[in-house]
Amino acid sequence: MILTYHEGACIRASAGDTTVVFGPVSKKSKNFKPVNFGTDIALVALNHPDMNAADEAARGEKEPFAVIGAGEYEISGITIAGFGAKSSYGAEAKTSTKGGSSPDATSDVAFRERINTVYALTFDGISLLYLGALGSSELPAELLEMDAPDVLFVPISGEGTLGPSEAQKLAVKLEAKIVIPILYTEKTLKQFLKEAGEENVKPVDKLTIKPRDIVGKEGDVVVLSS
Repeated sequence: MILTYHEGACIRASAGDTTVVFGPVSKKSKNFKPVNFGTDIALVALNHPDMNAADEAARGEKEPFAVIGAGEYEISGITIAGFGAKSSYGAEAKTSTKGGSSPDATSDVAFRERINTVYALTFDGISLLYLGALGSSELPAELLEMDAPDVLFVPISGEGTLGPSEAQKLAVKLEAKIVIPILYTEKTLKQFLKEAGEENVKPVDKLTIKPRDIVGKEGDVVVLSS
């Protein structure tokens, strides 16, 4: 399997003639470059232009099967399980005022929660867990009861998603063999690597991995450059 990163929350996984994309970026995104490749399966965690362009990930003979929302799916021999979770990524702020509308009143600003789907699947003999734009470390019990993932994709931006510290703690809790941060900035990546004790990790253009490469791994961090 070959894993590459395409900005934001967009990850491409390819093996043989099959390509899976997680969080494809739309042409309507104001933050990241849109997808420019074809895929067989497109998984959308959150309905936001930064990661919902399932219908745009088509090129030539590649017409993606869109997976959107919680449930069980089987496409091209790949079984996918989606679990509903929470996120505030890209959500409009809501403000509540304490003490009335006077200038001295205190305002609490929070972000409206949105549904973020977490996806678990095994592809090319490797189990993948994609957290999308997850905003809370609370995950469904069914997901926590599953075997530890070989590869975990975890958001670390802190803007409506998990922050670096939360993301690292969750990665440890899930006992992931390999951890790949997504939705990162230079600042949050630095913080995340420090939390993980992996300050010397250098970004790579792609990760080529086989099941035998997972043996002996325990929370190893891999940073994919876009």
